[in-house]
Amino acid sequence: MNKKLAAALSGGAVLVLALSGCSDDEGNKVDDWAKTFCDQAKPQIQKRADAHQIIISTAADSKPAEIQAADSKAFQDIADADRALAKAVEGAGAPPVENGEKVQQDAIKELNATAVAYEGLKKQVDALDPTNQQKFADGLQGVADGLTKIEKMDQNALSKLEEGELGQAMAKQPGCQKPTASTPPKASGSASPAPGSTASGSSDKASAKPAAPTASAKTEE
Repeated sequence: MNKKLAAALSGGAVLVLALSGCSDDEGNKVDDWAKTFCDQAKPQIQKRADAHQIIISTAADSKPAEIQAADSKAFQDIADADRALAKAVEGAGAPPVENGEKVQQDAIKELNATAVAYEGLKKQVDALDPTNQQKFADGLQGVADGLTKIEKMDQNALSKLEEGELGQAMAKQPGCQKPTASTPPKASGSASPAPGSTASGSSDKASAKPAAPTASAKTEE
């Protein structure tokens, strides 16, 4: 069932940029802002990447209690990182672009709202009963559905910052580059599952298949 969460994350935002290009004549101020923000954002972007990897690499044959603990920690870590990113945007000041103050305030508001939403998912996961695999898998399906919606919020949180010359300036900063998760994939019977896939089709345990999230994966504890 945790594969469903992994699938949701696999298409989600990591709040980093894949843009390229050069800024214009006023680029110095924009570059300065981007450096200020990205230097503060780097550890938070890494924290988010590590949390995503925890969810993705929680093996399909993990016990429900292990999945619950991993997902709970990951959601809290992402919430904490989003709040810290909001503070980084605030600390960097209004970006030197058109409507910069509004862009800044919108990003802060959306990042904080996303943090609250992730904490809601944490509470939802914490409330699941890992001793009842049927109910656990059903409940985890609801968490996965919620995660899909929150990932869309995440994609929007810094979208305005990632536009135009500001986005180009941020893309050049090491702190805003896509990180490599420092949490190694969890080894299990075979290779670690890729996002949205399973390492072993015969040992799903509480991690039900996306096509049938509440069916076969609840009887192999």
